[in-house]
Amino acid sequence: MRFTSLSIRSVTLAAAMLAVGAAHANLTIPTNALVANSVQAFSSEATDAFAAGGVDIAALGNATNPTEGSYSFPITSISIGSGLKIAGGQANGSALQLTRLAKGAGTVGVTIANFTINYNTKQVLADTTPLGGTTAKQAPLYNFNTATPLGIKYKFPLSITAHEVLDNLTLTPEMNATMKSALKLTPALAAALDSITTFGTLTQDIVVAFRPKAVSATPYVPAP
Repeated sequence: MRFTSLSIRSVTLAAAMLAVGAAHANLTIPTNALVANSVQAFSSEATDAFAAGGVDIAALGNATNPTEGSYSFPITSISIGSGLKIAGGQANGSALQLTRLAKGAGTVGVTIANFTINYNTKQVLADTTPLGGTTAKQAPLYNFNTATPLGIKYKFPLSITAHEVLDNLTLTPEMNATMKSALKLTPALAAALDSITTFGTLTQDIVVAFRPKAVSATPYVPAP
């Protein structure tokens, strides 16, 4: 890939913004052109329960399925607070659709899209839409524990990286109810959902380097 003077200036600006942002609050930086990804790795508990219930998961929009049981979402923006703390991050344009064939109802499911990490409430939020239903904007999806805090590592002049691991992802009461209703879970399958102690991990990695092509930051909207 050949870098023009414009792209070099752009990467320098991105590096400078991240470096300056590390010392100032309330700064939101677009990252959809940079190598910045959030990867959810579902726990074996979750994947076993999905398999038992005949639940299929499809990656939609910007989301990809790099390995079995894991899904990658490009981070489209980050919000930087004081010091080296990340206040929030968003993965607009990415979605997961969970579906199953329910007896007497045909294909049922729910689409979870446009993920946001809220570090103040320690929750992951997402737009949730039952198939054929109404979207609940930025509904609480998971509670989480911070296993590896995200911090920015800066080396002059352009080397900036960030890494974070969130674990113990547990469904919020709101999402638990949505999944049971939208997937029309039987009492046995609902009990299996309740028994899952963790839905896995979320790992965030950010590098100040260009993607071959910037991803769209437009929010994902499920087909009617």
